[in-house]
Amino acid sequence: MLACLALSACAWVSLHLHADPALHTAALFVHLASLILGFGAVLVADYYALLWMSGRCALRETLESAARLHVPIWSGLVGLVVSGAMLHPDLASDLTRTKLVLVLILTLNGLQAGLLSKRMHGEATSLARRTLIWGAATALVSQICWWGAVVIGFTNSQH
Repeated sequence: MLACLALSACAWVSLHLHADPALHTAALFVHLASLILGFGAVLVADYYALLWMSGRCALRETLESAARLHVPIWSGLVGLVVSGAMLHPDLASDLTRTKLVLVLILTLNGLQAGLLSKRMHGEATSLARRTLIWGAATALVSQICWWGAVVIGFTNSQH
C-alpha cells in the first residue's frame, strides 16, 4: 500500500513541479545513473541465477550475491522514480501511463521477491519445484518491466 501511495505521490508531484533547465538536466543525469545502478544490479543478479542454472555456481553463492544486490536495485528504482517526477512526464500519454504501470508492477514484484528470497534461503540446499517456478516468474516479470520501461523512456525522449 505504501509503495502505491509513494508512486502516486511522485505522479502528483510531476504534475505540479516545473523544473527549470538546470534542475531538468540534473534530474536527467540522476535518472540515467539510477537506471545504470538499479537495472545493472538486476542484470547481475539474473546472471548469477543463470550461472547456478548452468551448474557453474553454487546455489548459496547465487543467493548471497542476489542478497547483496538488493540495496543497489532499490536505490536505483527509488532514484528513477524521484528523478522521473522532475522530468515532466506527459501523464496524458498512453505510453507514459503504460510505463507507470510497469514501474508499479516492478515495485510490487520487488517487494514479493523479498519473500521469495527468504524462502530460498530456507531451502538453500535444494529448491522445491514451486520455489523454482516462483523465482523464474519473478525474474521474467522483472525483465519485462525493466526493459519495457527503458524502451518507453527512450521512445518518449525522442519526442
